[in-house]
Amino acid sequence: MRVLCFNAWGGVLHEALMPWIAGAGADVFCLQEVVHTPGATKDWLEYRDGAHVLPQRARMLDELREALPGYAVLFSPAGSGLLWDGDQPVPSQFGLACFVRETIPVIGQATGFVHGAYSDQDYGAHPRPRNAMALRLWAGGRPWVVAQMHGLRDKAAGKADTPERAAQAERFATLIEGLVEPGDAVIACGDFNVRPDSATLRRLEKLGLNDLVTGGGFDGTRTARYTKPDRFADYLMVNAQVPVRHFEVIRAPEVSDHCPLWLEA
Repeated sequence: MRVLCFNAWGGVLHEALMPWIAGAGADVFCLQEVVHTPGATKDWLEYRDGAHVLPQRARMLDELREALPGYAVLFSPAGSGLLWDGDQPVPSQFGLACFVRETIPVIGQATGFVHGAYSDQDYGAHPRPRNAMALRLWAGGRPWVVAQMHGLRDKAAGKADTPERAAQAERFATLIEGLVEPGDAVIACGDFNVRPDSATLRRLEKLGLNDLVTGGGFDGTRTARYTKPDRFADYLMVNAQVPVRHFEVIRAPEVSDHCPLWLEA
């Protein structure tokens, strides 16, 4: 089982991202910050949140499908809001995507919100709604559960623990628990948006999961594109049933402001 997890940053680094992901060779891709703009006529639109302005790849989900033929796709938007084409607003969706090799049966799945609820009335104020998804797969003659979450962004608290993050972790753990059966190999990953000492990781440890980022002595999961001091955001946790052969925080090429996480088991 080869799993690649990373925050794709809305496709900001599209030209580097697409050929890299097409050749990555994962069995399961767990992607956060995927943009889907049905009916978009432009390749690039602009995301605006006060002074925070970013280009966004408008047809990112469709382009990922094209780059990854032979994969089943599950897209789960956390919300719908506006991107901009100059002065013209364009309704768009933003959320999680899983790509699973079509030779791997999906025998169970669950999605749900870990903070807030879906709205099609713009993205709203921070911290915005966030969701999670979990898939139960059959690979190598055994069941696996692969779950991902994109943790909330809190502009006031940064990546520190908050009551909202505690509730988010509880909901993510409950989503996983509802899908896992005894003996399953379990992988939980994503841009949790928390520090390594966060109670989020402690809650997931109660499921028998251990983090390979902090446990492997890595010094962070952010690329040079990210200039703030907190270098950790992304985690990949496994239980004892996952036979870890190789784990890596990928530094090059830079395809996002987050480093991809790569697991071979």
